Amino acid sequence: MEHKGMNLTLKVWRQQNANDKGKFVTYNVKDVSPDMSFLEMFDVLNEQLINTGDEPIAFDHDCREGICGMCSMYINGRAHGPMKGTTTCQLHMRSFKDGDTITVEPWRAKAFPVIKDLVVDRTSFDKIIASGGFVSVNTGNAQDANALPIPKDDADASFEAAACIGCGACVASCKNSSAMLFVSAKVSQFALLPQGQAERTDRVLNMVKTMDEAGFGNCTNTGSCEVECPKEISLANIARMNREYLMATLKK
Repeated sequence: MEHKGMNLTLKVWRQQNANDKGKFVTYNVKDVSPDMSFLEMFDVLNEQLINTGDEPIAFDHDCREGICGMCSMYINGRAHGPMKGTTTCQLHMRSFKDGDTITVEPWRAKAFPVIKDLVVDRTSFDKIIASGGFVSVNTGNAQDANALPIPKDDADASFEAAACIGCGACVASCKNSSAMLFVSAKVSQFALLPQGQAERTDRVLNMVKTMDEAGFGNCTNTGSCEVECPKEISLANIARMNREYLMATLKK
């Protein structure tokens, strides 16, 4: 039996650039398949706009497999939409009902200025990574990974922190626009492993400094970041980063 397509009303934020005031514009999209992804539905809407001579909606996307972190849409008041542990590109239209009104906005944060429509500038994350998200290794023959004894719990915690895709949902969902979950995931990823020890002190000091300079807010432990993170990064990383920062400050 063939699925009946859904008719939806979309209220989409349109903004020409960071200096433009911006506004919501209402669009009707008909015969949407429940098997479409949210981004595919936006592709259909943009085709519709192009065919009628209107300017298509600018939105970020790349892998469409939940890996790159670019699909930064704020959907009905939630980063990446209503499903837990899901990026916007992994969200399907079966999560909505025929006749629904869906409001779509860009990330809202001082450190993420709007480039156009739903696209924001997240180069502040790149600067944080550049300031400390790396390890120093001696070149030459690679050491056998099995020769580095790492406790299983530490390896697991590092791997879970490394799952962060840098999408910015934590910032968008935080009332303070804090980037602590993102930065703590990157700090934890290396702090837990032997390879990360060379820069351990400088890493946390530099990354926190760069985070503050970018204009992100402070963490007040509301937990909204963990709830909305598509990779379900744990708040425990923030506690670990706070300990790392305290120890680094004492060492310096």
